[in-house]
Order: sequence, then structure tokens, then C-alpha cells
Amino acid sequence: MSQLLDLQHVTVDFQSKNGLLTAIRDVSLQIKAGETVCLVGESGSGKTITSKAIMRLIDYEHGRISEGSIVLDGVNLAKLSQHELRGLRGKKMAMIFQEPMAAFDPVFTIGNQIMEAILEHQQVKKDVAWKQAIHLLERVGIPEPTLRMKQYPNELSGGMLQRAMIAMALACGPELLIADEPTTALDVTIQSQILQLLQELKAEYQMSILLITHDMGIAAEMADRIIVMYAGRVVEQATSEQLFEKPHHPYTRGLLRSITTIDSHRGNRLFSIEGSIPPLTDMPSGCRFHPRCPYATQKCLLDEPPLFEINGRQTACWHGEQLVESEDGIGKSEVMPPIAVIEPKHDQHHSTLQRQLLFDVKGLSKAYPVGKGLLQRASSLIHAVDDVSFTIEKGETFGLVGESGSGKSTLGRVLLQLEKASKGSIRFQGLELTQLKTAELQKDRRDMQVIFQDPYGSVNPRWQIGDIIGEPLMVHEDLDATVRRERVEALLEAVGLKRGWYERYPHEFSGGQRQRIGIARAIALNPSFVLADEAVSALDVSVQAQIVNLMQDLQRDLGLTYLFIAHGLHIVRHISDRIGVMYLGKLVEIAASEELFLHPAHHYTKGLIASIPVPDPKQKREPFSLQGEIPSPANPPSGCRFHTRCPAATARCKEEPPAWQEIQRGHWVACHHPA
Repeated sequence: MSQLLDLQHVTVDFQSKNGLLTAIRDVSLQIKAGETVCLVGESGSGKTITSKAIMRLIDYEHGRISEGSIVLDGVNLAKLSQHELRGLRGKKMAMIFQEPMAAFDPVFTIGNQIMEAILEHQQVKKDVAWKQAIHLLERVGIPEPTLRMKQYPNELSGGMLQRAMIAMALACGPELLIADEPTTALDVTIQSQILQLLQELKAEYQMSILLITHDMGIAAEMADRIIVMYAGRVVEQATSEQLFEKPHHPYTRGLLRSITTIDSHRGNRLFSIEGSIPPLTDMPSGCRFHPRCPYATQKCLLDEPPLFEINGRQTACWHGEQLVESEDGIGKSEVMPPIAVIEPKHDQHHSTLQRQLLFDVKGLSKAYPVGKGLLQRASSLIHAVDDVSFTIEKGETFGLVGESGSGKSTLGRVLLQLEKASKGSIRFQGLELTQLKTAELQKDRRDMQVIFQDPYGSVNPRWQIGDIIGEPLMVHEDLDATVRRERVEALLEAVGLKRGWYERYPHEFSGGQRQRIGIARAIALNPSFVLADEAVSALDVSVQAQIVNLMQDLQRDLGLTYLFIAHGLHIVRHISDRIGVMYLGKLVEIAASEELFLHPAHHYTKGLIASIPVPDPKQKREPFSLQGEIPSPANPPSGCRFHTRCPAATARCKEEPPAWQEIQRGHWVACHHPA
């Protein structure tokens, strides 16, 4: 295969108020025609900056290529003017952005924005461009493409919007497609569809793909070669098989060990790389990874390693060859030490004859009115949660999974009465929450706390973290300032932060550290119950492992009970004792964690599990025909709500809602034909 893209020693600087900051340094990589290369690494490693440098989008963000060359099909992009680059963007190279809603212009229709690229580069008439755009939408699997052409971005679901962005990127048949975390915000089922679509389009259009991801499962599934970045530098390059079989750089090893799979032992503590990527303003000397590396020596502290050629791949480590060749360096006792075992809590629950219920939920529903227009009465109702019943036992973690729009977060909010239930019963420690007035609820909420998905958006950025964590103490307890500060500092220490950071502000912390601040606030009043709503979904795999370990430690030490909502099924399996699966406002299955993954009874659960990427290029997941997206809750299908996407659906499923049945002790399912 011929070389399509060649980056040589690229350095990118950004102008800031404190002077020039170097975001990536001495980055070299190549992509051959028809090849898929994955850039992997934690947030802040320089992956997105590298992709934007190729497209020269950094020019619009006060960035510049200070050194090196970027050659695409014989043309050095680093030397071109923006006018010359406009002739190449879309035609020679195109980009799929991480957040499609931010990439589409909200005031223009989908059709107009796809046609714009066609009209710019192909010089055809509007009716021809219209037909081409419809064909592209049809090709990426969007139903009713003619209707979608006339719709605006806010009228499409996340999955459809991402497909529309792929269609726009393909409008002029680019040779290089750059996909920056194209599935991060999507559910596992839609993610699986998008990845499969990219594979098909790559073959059809004979493209090369540069795929940026922090999900090693996606990298294993998609990549021919993988490039690992850390703190703005490339630290390892290898084929997909080489990397997963025997990673050479300590950072790569740490990333792979941090992966939680559906085969991971639930009794083991998750491995995580301690610490976080250093900020651009405070890069360590020598090897940038040495503060987090278990093999660092004095040489690593003083000298920065170049990329060495070792065993047919490249690695930037002074001790890479010795670590691979030495039995001590690669033996499992050294590189993969046994992790302390925590006894599974679920077994303890079942050994107790008199189990205590914390929550007992019966027939819970939450409906929202949909109005006809301004100042007009509601014409219909959206049933976000519909007739849901379940229990949560004291000391357990109850996991809740399902696609976006299934009602998980709404159920969590209604459970705490942050939103009033339309009907049904919620008994918390024997107390009927739906009958309490606001003042009574506030008093009981000290026992019910929340960890939010976005730790930055859920706090006041103008408050010091000491005040953020201490606010519940101010509301619920009468403490003087000295005692309150001591309590807050103890909480900081409990969640792995330093006491001396009391007076810092949220923007001074990484995403994982902010989530620790959110956890500290949630446990400040020693609650009996914590709702974790997608608390680790936006975090890198290593940081995710740190937070899960912390939550389990706190649960053991403080006797906490969790409702853990997430769409990462492998993490839910690891942390949960029991798991509930939601679809379109209804619970469709509840079972013990291992039972659910080993013997899924509902076809929706089976589809979710089958959609999880496998972090091993030698293993290919079995195809499962879970197609389409979750229907609108404003107009749910009749009968079983899943029948429109179910491969086992019959005429009975279309007409008759399935009853809730116990197929084994503790394993409940709502399905006419359990798998």
C-alpha cells in the first residue's frame, strides 16, 4: 500500500495569555492508503490536537505548526494558505467531530449543509446535489432521507445526527477520513452500528481512516495499527495484534490493564494508573510518564527517550527492550501483580435470611404533558417511566442500564423526588416519599445524595471546593467554621485528594479529580443511599477504574447503598450486585449481575451485551440483529415496546404487552419468548 499521509516531527504551539504553550511535540505518524490507524490515550494526551493539525483547524484556535511537515498525497499541508486548504477539506480529507450537534449549524437544514460541500467542490446544479445528498443519507442508514433533508439538527436523535455527519463528510469522496471520538456520546447499540457502517464505507469508498478513541475495545475492533499518545508525544506504535499481545511501553500496559471486560473477575479490584496527565504548563522533565511509571529510573527523570525500533514496532522508553526481554520485566508477578480481592457483596446478601429493604418501589410512573403550542393545554402525555416496580436492598449496588431515552435518569430523579411521581409508591426505609411535603423531604434528603455525570456542570465554578463540599453541612448541620473545615478536609482525604486543596477552584482540577469532589460532597452527611447517574461515563478508562474503586471502598467503609446508572455495561457488571434493564420507560429484566450477563433472558439485554466492543483483535463479537433506534416515548409501539427491533418478535408481541415473570429465583423478565 502506498503512503497517503505522512507526519514528520510535528510540533504545535498555542498562543495563551502566559505565552506559547506546546500542545504536541515531535509527533511522527504515517497512514497508508486503505488503512485504519487508531490514535489512543487519555484525555489531554494530544489526540484531537494532532487531528486538527492535519486539517489545519488549529489556525482558528490561536494554534500554529511551529515545526515539522504534514504531507497528504504529496502535498505539504503545513505550508498551504487557508484559501488553498479550503480546496482540500471535504474533497481530499474530511472530519467527523465528537459532538455532531456542535458541528452542525442549527439554523440550516441537514440537507442544506450536506449540499453545501457538494456544491463547493463538484460544481453541479442544486437538483443534482439534492439527489446526491439523499443518496448519502440513505447509504448511511437514515430512514426517510427526503424528510430528513428538510429537518434541522435539533430534530434528529444523536445516532441519526452522527450518521448525517458521516454523510456530510463523505459528500465528496475524501481519501482520508478523520473520526474524532465518533461514538463516545452514543449508546453501545448505536455505537456498534456506526462502527460497522464505517467499516463498510471504508471498503466502498476505498478510504483511509484516522480514528481517535480512548476505548481500547473500539481500537481492537477497527484498527490495522495503533498509535499511543501521552502528554503530547507518541510513546508507542504497533499493529493492533502486536499491541494487544505484548505492549512494550509501561503506559500502554497500564491502559490495557485498566480495561474492564465482561470476562473480568468481579471480585478483583480494578487496576488503574495512579495520577493523571500533567498540564501543558507543568510538564515534567525527562520522560513525561515517569511520575506515574512503576519502572522509572534516574535516567527517566533526566532524559526524554526517543522512539526506539524494538521487535518490529516503535516505543519511547529507555527500558522498553529490557522490560520485554527480562523475565522479571514481563512476568505476570511483576507487570500484572495480583490485585487485592474484595468478597462479592451479592453473596453476602444471599447468605442473610432477613434482608432489609431500603427502597420498595411499586407501580411507579412519570408522565410529562406535551403542549400543542404557546399558552395551549397539553394534548398528550409522554410516559418517561411507566409502571415500574423493583426493590433495592441495604448495602447493595443496584445497576440500571439501557439506551438514552429509556428512562433511567428520570427514574433516578423520581426515586429521590427531585421530580414528583405521576403515580405509584416509593417507600424509603419504610417512609412513603410520595406523600411528604417539601420541608419534610428536605429533612430526609440528607440520607439520599447524588453523584452527577458532569462534575463541572453540577458545581458553582466561582466557589472554592471547600465550600462546595461543605454546603450540605451548612444546610443540615449547625457547625462552626473551624469544625466544618476539619470535616471537609477529612472528606478530601477520604476521596484521595489533598487537605491543602480546600481553597482551590473547580477549573484547577482534572475530570477525575472533579468527580472525586462530587463524591466527597455526596458523602458529607453520611447518607444511607447515593444515586450515581452516569458518574463515570465521561471519564477515561484508567480514571474510571480509580472512581469505581473509590466508590467500592466508600461503600464498604460507610455502608452505602448505590443506584448505579450507566450505559457502560462492563462497568455496571463489575460494580453491581443486581442489574435492571430499562427500555422505553419500562423495566424489561432484573437479575443478579453474573446471571444477567451469562444468561440474558430478554432479547434487548442480549443485544446490549452483544454490542460491547471486545478489547482483543483476535476475538470478533458475534453479530446480533439489534437494528434501529429507540422509538419516541410520545408514541410507543403497541404490545411489547421492543417488538419493532426484536429478532424474535411474533404477532403476539405486537398486540399483547408481556407480563412480568420470574424465570429463576431472583431473575425477572418481561418477554413472551425469553431467550
